[in-house]
Amino acid sequence: MRGFIIALQFLTRLPMPAPLRTIVVDDAAFARSMRWFPAVGLVIGAAVAGAAWAGALVDHRLGALAALIVWVGVTGALHLDGLADLADASGAAHKDRERLLAVLADPHVGSFGVVAIVLQLLSKLVLLDMLVDARAFGALVLVPFAARIGPLVWTWWLMPLHQGLAARFRSAIGPIDLAGWAAALAAAAWFTPALLVTPLLVLWWGWHVRRALGGISGDGHGAGIELIETGLLLSVAITGLWIHMT
Repeated sequence: MRGFIIALQFLTRLPMPAPLRTIVVDDAAFARSMRWFPAVGLVIGAAVAGAAWAGALVDHRLGALAALIVWVGVTGALHLDGLADLADASGAAHKDRERLLAVLADPHVGSFGVVAIVLQLLSKLVLLDMLVDARAFGALVLVPFAARIGPLVWTWWLMPLHQGLAARFRSAIGPIDLAGWAAALAAAAWFTPALLVTPLLVLWWGWHVRRALGGISGDGHGAGIELIETGLLLSVAITGLWIHMT
């Protein structure tokens, strides 16, 4: 479970007992922890679903707001930062890849990044409201799990953009890891069929960053997780509406 604890510390801001905070982490252990990203997604999803359920006891809109606040708080806005960085780089690049990479390396958030964050949060809030109103709490547990399978695929498939976070993970992911989480996704899709769009979303984002950037980076992982989460929320909402109409 050491890898799971390391991944939990990296991807969330959840408080840890003192003995777990003293785990010694070297580069190899940190890289191997990526195998546990989807499992951490289940923890995040459980927190989001719990907040949605509690808020919905008062009103479905409060449930959606509570879920969004917990979602951002538990992850520490880690992935939103990657989304903002990529939005700034894409907006400023004007199809100039060198300019795109230069802006991507800038730690400051510009207007494109702010707009991307606002639109992302609004999109999630509206979709969460629809799902909370439909009492789809089980789907809220599974969406963060499914989205975090993406980084494993992108790490195995794409070259790292530079010697940063993505490069450290590359040697730790293999076909066995992908097959295991693909089986878990298939099992989850038995209960929430809307998750079947996950492979398409993952492949779309991988193709996009490969074409636009030439590889994957930590920002690419973060932005991809955010966009796939929103795509999956949309898929669950549309599926629910279709079932209700039929």
